[in-house]
Amino acid sequence: MPGQILAGEAPSPAGRSDWRDELIETIRLALPIALTQLGQVAMMTSDLALLGRLGQEVVAASALAHTVLFGAFVVGMGLVSAVSPLAAQAFGARQPRMVRRALRVGLWAATLLGIPLSLTQLEGERILLALGQTPVEAKLAAEYLKGLAWCLVPAWWFIALRGFMQSVNRPEPGLWITLAAIPANGVLAYGLIYGEFGLPRLEMFGAGLATTIVNLGMCAAGVWVCYACRPFKKYRVLGRFWVPDWVLFKQLLAIGAPISVTMMLEFGVFAAAALLMGWLGTAALAAHQIAITSASIMFMVPFGVSMAATVRVGHAVGRRDTEGTRRAGMAAIALGAGFMALMTLLAALFRHHIPLVFMGFGTAPTDPTLLLAATLLLLGASFFIADGVQTVAAGALRGLNDTRMTLVYAAICFWVIGFSVCYALGFPLGYGAPGIWIGLSIGLALYALLLIRRFHRLTKRGYLPDVATPA
Repeated sequence: MPGQILAGEAPSPAGRSDWRDELIETIRLALPIALTQLGQVAMMTSDLALLGRLGQEVVAASALAHTVLFGAFVVGMGLVSAVSPLAAQAFGARQPRMVRRALRVGLWAATLLGIPLSLTQLEGERILLALGQTPVEAKLAAEYLKGLAWCLVPAWWFIALRGFMQSVNRPEPGLWITLAAIPANGVLAYGLIYGEFGLPRLEMFGAGLATTIVNLGMCAAGVWVCYACRPFKKYRVLGRFWVPDWVLFKQLLAIGAPISVTMMLEFGVFAAAALLMGWLGTAALAAHQIAITSASIMFMVPFGVSMAATVRVGHAVGRRDTEGTRRAGMAAIALGAGFMALMTLLAALFRHHIPLVFMGFGTAPTDPTLLLAATLLLLGASFFIADGVQTVAAGALRGLNDTRMTLVYAAICFWVIGFSVCYALGFPLGYGAPGIWIGLSIGLALYALLLIRRFHRLTKRGYLPDVATPA
């Protein structure tokens, strides 16, 4: 088979060239996607920084509000993430009508799901009170959620539009829109929180309202780019928008629903780990938050590589290129692992300095939180690499439309094994916060290995999913 390397043979120049070209194309696609994700983090961070000036209760309430919102956001994010593999496969198969149809069903899913989940956000106070939160914090969080409630649909639309752009190898407009949104969000949030620039002082409601307005603007900009700019306009993305497409909609649900549940399982185990840290005390929870925030920032790059892997694998599937499918996924996995290995080394070397960014550079070197955060960053040697590899491997499997086994693996690795080990090491065995992180690392590492094994086995036997054909 072309490009296959037999045992005992050195890679041919053509084989090395194929792998080098694949790495270059993956990097070219992943870089703007990763920067876009970092831009999203920058917007969230600026909101928290502005709200922080209103007091600790507001900061705590905003964290609660984000927890409620994110639970709903993940559901829709998983569904619209299925736009990318469907559109990429159609692009690889040179079926432009199917590319448009993939985007159309993603936008429909975002709208149909977004309306009831947006209304749910308006019940934030009741939800938080039922979860045992204090009335003061629940009321403050509810004010924030009233402003945030209607950001879900435009945010999901923008994710679907970005998936379409990425699938046709043009992810850059998503980055430019996000870069423009960062200062716009900061200025608008500042004005609505504190009543500056002639705007009313709305405090927490204003912060949420600013986020919704900016998301609406990003969505409108994305629609305009896809409708009016080359090379997107030839797809006529809004053409026949009102025509039902239940066959492809069903396929989107079949791929996207397991992604949503998998994301919820992952989000849930990290939320549960934070709860366990809270049982150990304020210092343990703060140290965990510092280390996990650092991991989240680093995670944005392999997350971008994951999206690129979905597209590159999907393109090869559309071309019916079995060797290209395998090469695209494995190259992306190697790229994600290499980047996170470098980040892990830097985190270990600067483990005593990174916490100072969050705690202030005047913090005493003997501060318990600082020392514990440094220990967790050192323990991140396996955590960071496994986290990066698992998300890229999951992205490669999405390019094959293979999401159900990913869900099964997530349930086993994150909860049956990961959470159980977290609890056992953290409490009965007395290792505390380091034990909880070791448990998370074990769950993530096993998950990453199972996903790589799954991709290896599917591509080794030349598996290619059926590509939807125009109706």
